[in-house]
Amino acid sequence: MRLHHVQVSIPKGGEDQARRFYGEALGLTEVDKPPSLAGRGGCWFRAFDGDAVVAEIHAGVDSPFVPAKKAHPALLLESAKELEELGARISTGGFEVSWTDRYTFEGYERFHCKDPFGNRVEILSPPAG
Repeated sequence: MRLHHVQVSIPKGGEDQARRFYGEALGLTEVDKPPSLAGRGGCWFRAFDGDAVVAEIHAGVDSPFVPAKKAHPALLLESAKELEELGARISTGGFEVSWTDRYTFEGYERFHCKDPFGNRVEILSPPAG
């Protein structure tokens, strides 16, 4: 068994903001939704390693919308250098980034950020060596 995707909720009409965060700030690639699901709104994003999909987040329209304050996707990077760079890019994009828990998860460095809707996202890497 493998994880196929994680869905995060967005409000109706939030697709452009989701693209700005998940696509531009996080650096995920937007992919087309299947035609049978496209009419529901929302957008899908993937991370690739070569041709292999290694992470997938579906931003789905939810009404009434309530942001996830504790539940979250966690994305793993290869190095602490990448962690620093992504944290800076997200922050420069105008999104909230917190390094408060950076060293609180044994074997990893991490930060938490929030998408434009208040959903929590965790980004991790192995510690600097």
